[in-house]
Amino acid sequence: MSAEQLTLHAADEDAMVECGAALAQVCPPGLVIFMQGELGMGKTTLSRGFIQSLGHTGAVKSPTYTLVEPYELAGRDIYHFDLYRVADAEELEFMGIRDYFTSESICLVEWPERGTGVLPPADLVITIEAEGLGRRLELRANSALGKAVIAGM
Repeated sequence: MSAEQLTLHAADEDAMVECGAALAQVCPPGLVIFMQGELGMGKTTLSRGFIQSLGHTGAVKSPTYTLVEPYELAGRDIYHFDLYRVADAEELEFMGIRDYFTSESICLVEWPERGTGVLPPADLVITIEAEGLGRRLELRANSALGKAVIAGM
């Protein structure tokens, strides 16, 4: 695979958490990550591994109803979005979503297609699909930041 793409395999939930943890270790501030996949594919599990590896000791739940869960970890602002319940991307404008996407924050976005036209472009897109009992994660870089993450993995 090139510096623009990488395929990972997660045999089970623990492996998905480990993938998230490995990803967190190579993500610079300013990164926008879109996570795509059907319900139950492990987007929140991947996010949990990412967030907990940076020092969060509590539960990491999907912010389906709150839309965003903020974390301040390892001197970084991490924002975990779940846009599943967004009916119209304009709703995101009312919550001031653009304010979360800064050069100092890392934004993990589940269901990014629900924010089309409002969200900034992703540096890294992770598509998760079932593969037997496990998952296949296709990482695709859309920027220099995204390419650096893939190179670091």
